[in-house]
Amino acid sequence: MRSLVEAARDPAYPAEIALVLSNIATAAGLDYARAQGIATTALDHKLFRDREGFERAMQETLLGHQIDLVCLAGFMRLLTPWFVEQWRDRMLNIHPALLPSYRGLHTHERALADGVKIHGATVHFVAPEMDAGPIVVQAAVPVLQDDTPDALAARVLAQEHRIYPLALKLVAGGATRVEGARVLTKSAAPPPEPLLWPAG
Repeated sequence: MRSLVEAARDPAYPAEIALVLSNIATAAGLDYARAQGIATTALDHKLFRDREGFERAMQETLLGHQIDLVCLAGFMRLLTPWFVEQWRDRMLNIHPALLPSYRGLHTHERALADGVKIHGATVHFVAPEMDAGPIVVQAAVPVLQDDTPDALAARVLAQEHRIYPLALKLVAGGATRVEGARVLTKSAAPPPEPLLWPAG
């Protein structure tokens, strides 16, 4: 969330961070957002009778603040198909793995246990299924032989801070379109060299 806020300070950035909403009133992100002059709302899901009531309150809050795009960051609740449909192709999530591999939790431990050589992070549009939906941006990092889950997580997190602002910039700036399960992106840059690891 902080990376998005920092990116949006640039007047040329095509998105404004207009609201930070959390289901945890003590979330540090709310304090940070307030300090930056950003509107905040806390909606404790435990105070609602069911998920529908909570999500309808979220929807009312988002519409009340005239939100166009939703970016999930550390929001650890599964959303119902109803809510996801309200924000189809307008709600982004970031996941610490190269989807569709390693959906769910403990991604770094699982990647190390499987002996993969390349791991990474993904920004994707949210779909009703967990950690699914059209992929906007991915970043890969090498998995080192002496890696621990924490060391690998730190390298992946550094890439998350790069790709989430990039993904929001692409989507908010109109440089993407969704066709089926794919996100097509306008880009004038040449493709990068492949990442090989071990490099030999």
